[in-house]
Amino acid sequence: MSGNAIDAEPGTVYLVGSGPGDPDLLTVKAKRLLEECDVVLHDKLPGPEIIDRLPEDRREDVGKRAGGERTPQSEINERLVELAREGKSVVRLKGGDSFVFGRGGEEAEYLAAHEVPFEVVPAVTSAIAAPAVAGIPVTHRDHASSVSFVTGHEDPTKAESAVDWDALAATGGTIVVLMGVGRLPDYTTALLEAGMAPETPVALVERGTWPGQQVATGTLETIVDARDEAGIEPPAVTVIGDVAGTRESVVEFLQNDYGAAGDAGAGE
Repeated sequence: MSGNAIDAEPGTVYLVGSGPGDPDLLTVKAKRLLEECDVVLHDKLPGPEIIDRLPEDRREDVGKRAGGERTPQSEINERLVELAREGKSVVRLKGGDSFVFGRGGEEAEYLAAHEVPFEVVPAVTSAIAAPAVAGIPVTHRDHASSVSFVTGHEDPTKAESAVDWDALAATGGTIVVLMGVGRLPDYTTALLEAGMAPETPVALVERGTWPGQQVATGTLETIVDARDEAGIEPPAVTVIGDVAGTRESVVEFLQNDYGAAGDAGAGE
């Protein structure tokens, strides 16, 4: 299939990232596919403004079910194949970029194993965009020349954890944690125990680019209190490192206003 095709092709699945949530930050290709496709499978992470623009008869919510249960990934995979084999053009819409903790790789492998053609449509990942619109660069010539992206779903106390917090503490760069609001006390403690300085700046950006975006700032020692004071809830991105401290010097002139009324902080 040509990358210059105008129409969404029947029988094809498009693994589309929606970006951080602001509809203006959708890629041109993502916007076109959402307008042209036969059906969109989505959860809540693309953001309410994007989801509300999709006609109800062309969208399926495959996120949380009634009672708080989630649609199993296996069911989502099977539904993608089923719709494609019916000859429909299908958009699998994920928040941020599908290939950054979005299970896009798993879905691609499943589609290929079932001989279903698919296309990947990359997007702005919230791991970079949410800090950026809050005035925090994930790299900075004066502060950090490397950045590590990790999932906050991992329990730092597990012996089999795939995240090596000791190694991350020793890198000297920026650590960006996605989906890490609930386990914030666990991994900040793990980093402190690994020798990271207690005064290391930390920021939480909740619902970056969504209406009602919130930012809480503090240090490795105080950020849990700052989270609780601000009432930060998922989805949120955690930025750990000296770059988190640069927000203070730019926020007065920052024009990316998504509803944040200012920082909540503790111990600053």
